[in-house]
Amino acid sequence: MTSGNQNDGKGAYNGFGADWAPTSLTENEKQRATGWVEAKIDKRFLLTGKERKEDVRDIMWQLEKDGEIVVHRVGEHNEPVMAKTLYGWDKKIPTTNLWHHKSCGQCGNIPGYPTSVLWIMNQLGLSYLDETDQTSCTAWNYHGSGIGNVVSLAAVFLRNFHQAYVSAKAQGLPEGTYYPLVHCGTSFGNYKEIRTFLLHSAELREEVRKILGKLGRLIDGKLLIPEEIVHYSEWLHVMRHRIAQRQEIDVSNIRATVHPACHVYKMVPEDVIYDDTVLDGNRVAVTTGLLQSLGTNVIDYSTWYDCCGFGFRHIIGEREFTRSFAIDRKIKVAVEEARADVMIGHDTGCITTLDKNQWIGKAVDKVYALPVMADCQFAALTMGAHPYKLAQLHWHASPFETLLEKMGIDWEKAKAEFESYLEEVKQGRVETLYDPKRAITSGPGYVKPAKALTGA
Repeated sequence: MTSGNQNDGKGAYNGFGADWAPTSLTENEKQRATGWVEAKIDKRFLLTGKERKEDVRDIMWQLEKDGEIVVHRVGEHNEPVMAKTLYGWDKKIPTTNLWHHKSCGQCGNIPGYPTSVLWIMNQLGLSYLDETDQTSCTAWNYHGSGIGNVVSLAAVFLRNFHQAYVSAKAQGLPEGTYYPLVHCGTSFGNYKEIRTFLLHSAELREEVRKILGKLGRLIDGKLLIPEEIVHYSEWLHVMRHRIAQRQEIDVSNIRATVHPACHVYKMVPEDVIYDDTVLDGNRVAVTTGLLQSLGTNVIDYSTWYDCCGFGFRHIIGEREFTRSFAIDRKIKVAVEEARADVMIGHDTGCITTLDKNQWIGKAVDKVYALPVMADCQFAALTMGAHPYKLAQLHWHASPFETLLEKMGIDWEKAKAEFESYLEEVKQGRVETLYDPKRAITSGPGYVKPAKALTGA
């Protein structure tokens, strides 16, 4: 073995800098270092016991009053539902007229993730815009490599949310009709953190104002700040009872474990939804609340608090750490301790890590085959979505056939239907979730509808 593969502080740890070195802990020391995770951890112990956080929306309202910014509000036309966050603050979740801020990782690695969200909205008869005029949030670059900076992150954030604000003009609708719904947990956490920086720093606001001014992305010369930053899992949470009304598949016999994503509930935790009807309000309510509404048997497990192993720097600088952590700390525990049929998550990186790293365990005789999917995919399946054409489970590396059988879904029949559909695709007969023209609101490819579109 070469020195580059040795844990000597120079080889395998190189990607993390000189400060990273092996700890050489004894077994007892290792247990003491991580044992607290295996104790009962609830939100009050970890979060509310600390010094109370400020609600940055108070600063936002004052800045708007002072004429420094414009706030994009969640309007009545968005049919909002109020939810409670960690400290009992109200968070306004829009349920319709939504602008999909999609995820680069989902569209590239887990296409059944965004299609499930769109399909559920179609089934519920909701209005949305899935346009092409958006960019990646660039947060992976920032967290993964350190090359990015706060100014660039803030400029991208406000540029995308400005596009959401003005997008409806192409349909002859008022500005602000569509409210952004963020698909990716990384984008969600990043945008919330950056919004806080913007509201606190006049210097940052001025730097970003200059950039957006050159791009034509100001409102009356002012920055546009969103009233709420909303993750799709929060939308699912407030819509969970309506989704359950459309349920076709009985999942009361399914044992599900939930992996809550770090970027969803550990970043800016005061903005995250907690619900006293979900796990007594002691853990983040999204995903678990949805599964419970669908009748799923949600099983607790000791390492629920652990990261999936992705960690940005880990997956880039020391991939074997990511793989071993995902297998040993998450998948193995869910299989052996919880005897789970499936692990459900709500973030791009987590689903990718927990799903696509299982194969490597075969190299060291660690085979813990566990289906991994997003909450929206699971919900769509219970509503009768096609497991291949819509949920696109064939893109997943972990096996899902046994789970479908337990759910009463004939996957062999579904696979044959999908293969027949692919032959039609080859002939140019393609199905779409919506009129493709609705994905373009500007540029040479846009064709203005004869009348304003209000349905999805």
